[in-house]
Amino acid sequence: MRIVLALLLAASLPVNASDTLTIDRVYEDPALSGTAPRQLQISPDGQRVTFLRGKEQDQTVFDLWEYHLASKQTRLLVDSALLGGGTDETLSDEEKARRERARIAGSRGIVEYSWSADGKQLLFPIAGALYMHRIGGGEDSTRQIAKVEDGFATDARFSPKGGYVSFVRGRSLHAIRLADGAQFALSPPAEDRLSYGMAEFVAQEEMNRQTGYWWAPDDGAVAYVRVDEAPVAVERRFEVYADRTEVIEQRYPAAGKANADVRLYVRHLTAEGKPRDVEIDLGEERDIYLARVDWVDAATLLVQRQSRDQRQLDLLRASAGDGSAQLILSEQSQTWVNLHDCLRVLPDGQSFVWASERSGHRHLELRALDGSLIRPLTTGPWVVDELLAVDAKKRRFWFAANAEDVRTRQIYMSSLDTDSPGSATRISLHEGWHDATFSADARVYVDTWSDENTPPQLRLHDHAGKELAVLEANKVAGEHPYARFLAAHRKPEFGTLEAADGQTLHYRVIQPLGFEAGKRYPALVRVYGGPHVQVVQRKWDERWGLIDQVFAQRGFVVFSLDNRGSARRGVGFEAPIHRRMGGPEVEDQMAGVRWLAQQEYVDGKRIGVFGWSYGGYMSLHLLARHSAEIAAGVAVAPVTDWKLYDTHYTERYMDDPRRVAQAYERSSIFPWLDGLKSPLYLVHGMADDNVLFTHSTQLMAALQERGTRFDLMTYPGGKHGINNSPAMRKHVFNSIVGWLEGRLAAP
Repeated sequence: MRIVLALLLAASLPVNASDTLTIDRVYEDPALSGTAPRQLQISPDGQRVTFLRGKEQDQTVFDLWEYHLASKQTRLLVDSALLGGGTDETLSDEEKARRERARIAGSRGIVEYSWSADGKQLLFPIAGALYMHRIGGGEDSTRQIAKVEDGFATDARFSPKGGYVSFVRGRSLHAIRLADGAQFALSPPAEDRLSYGMAEFVAQEEMNRQTGYWWAPDDGAVAYVRVDEAPVAVERRFEVYADRTEVIEQRYPAAGKANADVRLYVRHLTAEGKPRDVEIDLGEERDIYLARVDWVDAATLLVQRQSRDQRQLDLLRASAGDGSAQLILSEQSQTWVNLHDCLRVLPDGQSFVWASERSGHRHLELRALDGSLIRPLTTGPWVVDELLAVDAKKRRFWFAANAEDVRTRQIYMSSLDTDSPGSATRISLHEGWHDATFSADARVYVDTWSDENTPPQLRLHDHAGKELAVLEANKVAGEHPYARFLAAHRKPEFGTLEAADGQTLHYRVIQPLGFEAGKRYPALVRVYGGPHVQVVQRKWDERWGLIDQVFAQRGFVVFSLDNRGSARRGVGFEAPIHRRMGGPEVEDQMAGVRWLAQQEYVDGKRIGVFGWSYGGYMSLHLLARHSAEIAAGVAVAPVTDWKLYDTHYTERYMDDPRRVAQAYERSSIFPWLDGLKSPLYLVHGMADDNVLFTHSTQLMAALQERGTRFDLMTYPGGKHGINNSPAMRKHVFNSIVGWLEGRLAAP
């Protein structure tokens, strides 16, 4: 029986106070969402599904597991605790920053891994040391191949042919030749502000490019970035910890200021042992972004170059031999061009799959190596999320999209030779949200499915969607950690509103536990509101869904809405925020607030807002401009002035402040602060290197100058996620829940 039916039955059952969720339980072990793993991969030989799973006694420490397809057995491959993973890990400053960028801060043990091309070995770091694990041929074995004493190793992987293991150490690129264990440099050594093979700050944080090097398919060369941070202004800031204060001189590229100078080189490995470096010609204009790098073959690369204003994305075909480059394709926009990861070079080396938003929605195309269009592959008033797999031999491909419902994600299969680009076949079986991981030959895939009431379930399917095996049923029953809380679970309801320009806005509302008709309840608008994010989705939200349940079970109506600018709706829905951040988003959220106030079960005088990061920015604007309609608000790590935020994110949406100073002034919170009359709870980590603590200190000073009272909580050592430890996480949310109850609970 589907869990949704169980929920309907559970709604009529009495609920004990001990069976309602608490913040403490959300961040205790075992994990309430069950044993659903992360970082799923199918081995190159197609025999295994590997994944990371948190320990039952500590969900922040991860081990490496496998599901063997032939035997249908799941087993632990590597226990990270046996290799020193866990509480005693000491990370380098670069690794701490990288994990924060990759959103895996707070995780320990084995946090990432990769396969060798032959499917016989796995590579993973633990606390800066590198390990290889061999599978099969008798007993499995694990050995250390790089010691942390020699320097902290990060971004490690096998070369495509398996001849080398490469990694970044000391801000430069290194390799181990597996045939004889010899270690050698793959790049020049780092100097002062020069680094090699490492993605720069904005690439990691805003461009979804977490690496700075790429192997040629024949192991004969490696492309790597040279990053010169000398042009970037130094932001001198304090990181305040419980027992010390550190002065950090961070090269932070604020909007309107200089970026790092990024260049691309190819190092050719020669039999004589004398490497040869070639610089790739990225053009005369140096103030650009290096967005993506892909190899076509051992002699040719495809390089994506983005203009500083992000209104143009160029695709260059470059020679690895002499560094020359030719422009073959250019995407242009009056607002901005979104980056994507849909480029896939076909094995013939003569064509590739590409994604474009020229139609107003992201869709896939097949193009020749000279950039010319062969044919569109998808079309329609919906968005392709991801290109999942390509089978060039059988001329078919798979992708994820929201073609049937913007709140869902389904898996589709289509032909590379299609004459009807809108006729893809859906192969995912259930309504809700699907994430698929395909084997290299696209013969099978693992589907991670959930909906708003069902924690993630894993199943193995063939290429056409036929279910082959259940890898993790994760059924909420019996000893499942969430089973005892099932009776109190509040089922979200969905609906739509209309924006000022007539566009449809989707919302989600959760009624409070013990809901009684005729009674009016306090309401909480949990807001994000920023671009490249969609909040209203038909999926199990492991990060925020349980927090919403806590609020609902404490007597709040919980409401969220995706305003204009949000993701997965196309260019026309995103573009209204161009040069207008803090404009259309606030209008749309207020449409939601006013809809809430009109509901007979909501007390319109007790509506509060709560947001984090961009959501904190939205909370401040809603309070400062609409205190008459919003009773109280929480802003965590908020942006307060976009001139203080980084170049790539801010200028994408707001343009350069040197050109549009008035737009930046309007988007800042400071011109609106005289209107902030409702209670404010301001929260910020004191070591935040993303939304710098300066955002909040300037806000504090401005409020104090006006005599405006507010409540404040700061976290020593807290980064942007304020998740240094489960205890810190509990404190953040317990204090927020308690503060909102104190301001919005019935008198």
